Formats: sequence, C-alpha cells, structure tokens
Amino acid sequence: MTFHELRRVITADQYRYEAGSGWRDFIRQWIKEGGFRFNVIMRLCSFFRSQPLTRYGVYHICLWMHRRMQVKYGVYIESSMQIGAGLYIGHPNSIVVNTRCIIGKNCTLSHGVTLGQTHGRSKHPGVPVIGDRVYLGCGAKILGGIHVGDDVVVAPNAVLTKDAPPSAVMAGIPAKIQSLEGSQGYVSNTLPPDF
Repeated sequence: MTFHELRRVITADQYRYEAGSGWRDFIRQWIKEGGFRFNVIMRLCSFFRSQPLTRYGVYHICLWMHRRMQVKYGVYIESSMQIGAGLYIGHPNSIVVNTRCIIGKNCTLSHGVTLGQTHGRSKHPGVPVIGDRVYLGCGAKILGGIHVGDDVVVAPNAVLTKDAPPSAVMAGIPAKIQSLEGSQGYVSNTLPPDF
C-alpha cells in the first residue's frame, strides 16, 4: 500500500460519516466517532506493516493502539484483512469478523455483527465474502463460505446461511429473500466509483 492509497482509503472512510473530506471534517470525525478512530488506526497498521522502514517500531506502536481499541470498543477486526474503502462502523460494539473474510467497498457494519467461519459438516465451509455497498444490520450473523452480492441488506438479527444475490434484502432465521430493493437508502455518502 502506498501513502496515496492510504489517503484515498481514509478519505473514503471519512466521507461515509458526514460527507466531508477536509481536515476540519477529519478532526471532527476523530473526536466524535469511535468507529472512525478505529478505522484510521486499522488502516495505519496495514500501511506501516507494508513499508520496510516502519515494519519494526512504528508498526508495533500502531498495532498496540489497534489492540487497545479492539478491547475498548469490542470490535475484533484485524488490520491484515482485505477491506475495501468506505467502511462505516456506526456503533462500534460486539463486532467480530474472521481474519480471512473479505469485505467490499462502502460497507456498513452495525453493532453485534458476526462474520464467522464454519468447517466440518457445514454445507458452506469457509468464510464470508461481502460485496460492495452492503448493509449489515444490528446483530446480523453471516456464517460460512457465503457470498453476499453487491447492494445487499442483511436485516437486524438475521442469520445468513446461504448465498445472497445482488440487491436482495435478507431477513429472518435462517435469512430468506424479502425483496430485491437493495441497499439504496441504507448505504449513503459513498464516493463515486472512479475515486
């Protein structure tokens, strides 16, 4: 990851909170939003680990800060994960994501979300792959090697145990398709695709 890519990713994360991308907006979001602070530290960890000069020293300080934030907020997302730009964590609390999960661009994680691995006798062994512009409601659980398409809404407290097609609204235990209206209105303040 280059410094330019780091700036773009943090700007996309910041824009998701209040559609602002300037320094004043950055400071305001840093003070107000715990989820944004977590995102910035997580992105910095990933950046410093990828640089030869900061891999030993600066990276470990940043990693220590990241671990403290994980415990403070109860958000267990590793900095080594593949996460697209524009991640929004509105209420950072009780979020657990398997390290090998892949999360696309402009996704929203609400509190209590679990993205977990299954193996053994499961129909879908592995870890979830989340598409772009996906909204995961409070307490949503996605378990196993499931592919969640772009623009999907997983309703609060839903348990998703099978693939979700693009633009589906999934709800229930186990989650079933309720409509094909997608996540428009749930996922807001996204930067244009060419950003």
